[in-house]
Amino acid sequence: MAFQSRLGRERWLQPATADVITRLASSGVRRLLVICPTFVTDCLETLDEIGVGGHDRFLAAGGEEYRLVPCLNDNPTWIQVLAMLCRQALLAV
Repeated sequence: MAFQSRLGRERWLQPATADVITRLASSGVRRLLVICPTFVTDCLETLDEIGVGGHDRFLAAGGEEYRLVPCLNDNPTWIQVLAMLCRQALLAV
């Protein structure tokens, strides 16, 4: 588990995603599957920082295969759940 999304100058949760990716490859992990469960849609952070940057970092540190699982995005099941949550919230008002 690693943490992403540092903002500003405040100390962020540790360990940082980039550091974990490098450490895993350096310690002999050759294949890495990455999932970002707190992101419901892909964005620059998931696609560029974790997807492209993480991939490059992992390979540079000795890894061989790096994959990023896409976020939920517009998956029909996710949209149904989101709609249900919105309806529930409206009924609670």
